[in-house]
Amino acid sequence: MGIDAAWTDREPSGVALIVEDGSGWRLIEVAASYAAFLRQDSDAGPIRRHRGSTPNAATLISSAYAKVGAAVDLVAVDMPLSLTPIVGRRASDNIISSVYGARHASTHTPSVTRPGKLSDELKFGFQTAGYPLAVSEPSGRALLEVYPHPALIELADSDRRLPYKYSKSRKYWPDESLAARRENLFETWRRIVILLDAQIQGVRSALPLPPSNARGYELKAFEDALDAVVCAWVGACVIDARARAYGDQESAIWVPVSRPG
Repeated sequence: MGIDAAWTDREPSGVALIVEDGSGWRLIEVAASYAAFLRQDSDAGPIRRHRGSTPNAATLISSAYAKVGAAVDLVAVDMPLSLTPIVGRRASDNIISSVYGARHASTHTPSVTRPGKLSDELKFGFQTAGYPLAVSEPSGRALLEVYPHPALIELADSDRRLPYKYSKSRKYWPDESLAARRENLFETWRRIVILLDAQIQGVRSALPLPPSNARGYELKAFEDALDAVVCAWVGACVIDARARAYGDQESAIWVPVSRPG
């Protein structure tokens, strides 16, 4: 399971569920919020307005079991997580920034307040459900911290971070028109979807690009769903022994070791 966890419960968090069925990894479901994944919304599709909420680990694990008829092995989350209280930058943040900073993929700085309590509760919830935080090679079911930017650099074999964040499109292409910026953004999304589909069957069919006149919240919902699939892919790489942990005995950020063949 991959979760693009928002750092506040006021914003939605994307969720993706993939399985290895003997013929490779396959996408079972992707949603742009917890509620949509749990089927509490009338429309679970990613392209709509989604609300934020606090994650309930036990309910998410139970829902995933109902969808595939098997227990989740790994939960890969895009959120700072630690075995000790987070009060500022961690060793994992500094190591990732050292390795990927020149490629414009340094981490954001966590604090006591962001993600703060939300991170602690998410970690405790999954630990209680049987998924302890793993800072080294997992020996069983586990919770992992991942970071999409370096993961996508490895997936795309790119020299730098991919320009795929909707809110940063003006920063990426400051001299372009709104229409040109949107087309550039869509082209980057198209590339990522194709790359992910080569690793996880069903991504292209589950994530068609939004219409060209999509509203901002629809674009953000697509981005959240896309990030959730990236998180799930990193979890698959960990299971397939194709990822490494950057960190120490308190926290670790998992990143694929290279572009899969």
